[in-house]
Amino acid sequence: MNFDRIDALEDLPTPALLLDLDALEVNIRAMQDRADRLGVRLRPHLKTHKCLDVARLQRSAGAAAFTVSTLEEARAFSAAGFTDLLWAFPVSPSRIPEVVELARDIELGIAVDSATAVDALAREGAPLSVWLEVDSGYGRTGVPARADELLSLAERLDAHPALRLRGCFTHAGHTYHAADADEILAIAEEERRAMVEVGERIHARGIDPGTLSVGSTPGMSLVEDLSGIDEARPGNYAVYDYTQLRLGACELDRCAVSVLSTVVSAPVGRNDCVADCGALTLSKDVGLDEPSHFGRLYADLEGRSLSESRVTSVSQEHGRISAPRSVGEKLRILPNHACLTVAQFDHFTVVRGADVVDRWKIQRSRGPETRL
Repeated sequence: MNFDRIDALEDLPTPALLLDLDALEVNIRAMQDRADRLGVRLRPHLKTHKCLDVARLQRSAGAAAFTVSTLEEARAFSAAGFTDLLWAFPVSPSRIPEVVELARDIELGIAVDSATAVDALAREGAPLSVWLEVDSGYGRTGVPARADELLSLAERLDAHPALRLRGCFTHAGHTYHAADADEILAIAEEERRAMVEVGERIHARGIDPGTLSVGSTPGMSLVEDLSGIDEARPGNYAVYDYTQLRLGACELDRCAVSVLSTVVSAPVGRNDCVADCGALTLSKDVGLDEPSHFGRLYADLEGRSLSESRVTSVSQEHGRISAPRSVGEKLRILPNHACLTVAQFDHFTVVRGADVVDRWKIQRSRGPETRL
């Protein structure tokens, strides 16, 4: 089949990952305008879309620096001319030789939250830009914002002549568990205050804390005050998803990623059906609704409104739909978590409305490049 000649959704083989170019362009422009209005630099996280074409649109809109979640992403985007990247993941000592090699060519920020990691970087003797990861309440990784350990790590970095403290960053991931917009705003303010205080405490030790960086799409979509903060790192905002819709971070017409699926089994007498939208398509993120599900179906392929139908269960390739449909019928599904859904695919099928206009590659390689 010649995919380049397909111009309608009905003709696409499935499962297919759709990217609504109209919504994408609006999202990118709106977030850049918001960052400019709030007086912060926008450093978009590329892990959501992993796509050079999308990143180029973000760069054209005004973003000059970017965030990645893996070294493989850093290599792919570096090769494409993106030269200021923060690898916002605690560095593993086993990957440090790769870090040193890549940092020769670009400004690569390395994240640390332990003395062990700082010392491992220092032993290389190579000039490196290091970022301190701060826990501002999420409780995943990072040094607690008010812990004395944060100051000792800053001093440890300052003592190594080859290492430079480029900045301090945090991720208020607990915004994703907020009950409503007011709680998201409260968490965002807590994040802002914590990072301003981090900068003040490090500066009081005679050390430049560098860039103070915050980041979450729910927070950045709603916050109205980022005083004292230098940059923000939202990622999901470029495409949004059902979770962001439920949180109040966006409206439905801003959700740019969806999955096109086909009903493959519809046994007689059952009030459901099965489509090709399993865990390796939608992921196993169950979202925020009760009862939980793996994605909401649009009312039709135009994608302008949602139906009451859901993907109620998934196995590897099978997805069970909560309503009877006919074998061969095409379905358009809004995933709970765009980041995980995108990571299942090799490319976006780019659409405007129901028209197919392009195909964009997703940079989703995993694992270090090693020779055995």
